[in-house]
Amino acid sequence: MTDYLVVGSGLFGSTFAHEAAKRGHHVEVIEKRDHVAGNIYTKEVEGIQVHEFGAHIFHTKMKNIWDYVQQFAEFNNYINSPIANYNGEIYNLPFNMNTFNKLWGVVTPDEAKAKIEEQKKNANIPAEPTNLEEQAISLVGPDIYEKLIKGYTEKQWGRKATDLPAFIIRRIPVRFIYDNNYFSDPYQGIPIGGYTQIIEKMLDSDLIDVKLNTDFFDKKDEYLKSGKRIIFTGMIDQFFEYVLGELEYRSLRFETEIKDVDNYQGNAVVNYTDAETPYTRVIEHKHFEFGKGNKNKTVITHEYPKNWSRGDEPYYPIDNKRNRSLYKEYTELAAKNDDNVVFGGRLGQYRYYNMDQTIMSALRLVKSEFGE
Repeated sequence: MTDYLVVGSGLFGSTFAHEAAKRGHHVEVIEKRDHVAGNIYTKEVEGIQVHEFGAHIFHTKMKNIWDYVQQFAEFNNYINSPIANYNGEIYNLPFNMNTFNKLWGVVTPDEAKAKIEEQKKNANIPAEPTNLEEQAISLVGPDIYEKLIKGYTEKQWGRKATDLPAFIIRRIPVRFIYDNNYFSDPYQGIPIGGYTQIIEKMLDSDLIDVKLNTDFFDKKDEYLKSGKRIIFTGMIDQFFEYVLGELEYRSLRFETEIKDVDNYQGNAVVNYTDAETPYTRVIEHKHFEFGKGNKNKTVITHEYPKNWSRGDEPYYPIDNKRNRSLYKEYTELAAKNDDNVVFGGRLGQYRYYNMDQTIMSALRLVKSEFGE
């Protein structure tokens, strides 16, 4: 049996630890925070499961992954239907017939298609868009772009849309139906009682030892000499002490507060798409479980994007040519490294994973490690 050290108790690390222990391997999980579950951590406040690090809605097209995660929690039938607030005007997301009716008064799909095509034609965008703004307008026209894409995107990335590459927004979901379901995935929901229980159940084994408030980098050399096979889910550039340079990330700041009302905004997720509002969205957590919790209280979170610097939590890898090239150099460095380390997860693989993709990636590693 191999002894494993899993660095990070998020979804990737915990899935691997669970599967390794099932196969008789001893696993030590170290977590620098004071709780397990990484960014999917939820905490009960006023009977409400609060998503401490941003809204997480589980959705997938993969039935095997849906079946897998339901071993650890019962899921409700929550459907993600965010709305956009543009200077007090409310629009449905993703862009659908309700959105188009509000924008232009059109009623039929043919009317909506004609309006979008007219706007695209009149915008005189180059055949080969050179930036995100031109790309977005070439797909949906200036009305949708100005009200529902521009401000939100610039806040999210911290740059003007004209300075962002076109490939970031190669396609925009446009639906010519009156349906506000944001995801097209057939399997979708929120775990009743929150996400933390999923990780706790994954790590509930006599063969798994969990140590919180434990930073890998405080004893890096000792861990590397321990003889354990290391599954590292932190930042790959940090592991190598940024020897090739820093990969870029976007970070987030959350402001969470309890309100003395039962229902603050009428929806779980409201995106603020104007440039003037400093936050990108407001989450009202009780709506993920259909109003469950204290009927005289609600919990809301304002989400503010911010530049990342060392010491901040890296939430979003920045996908551009420079970072792709640098990450490739780090993977080549890792391949030459003989420290018995495997890099996984969102930060170890410098990739934005949805939760189902994270589980799938961890299970691929399980198959690679154990040959099944």
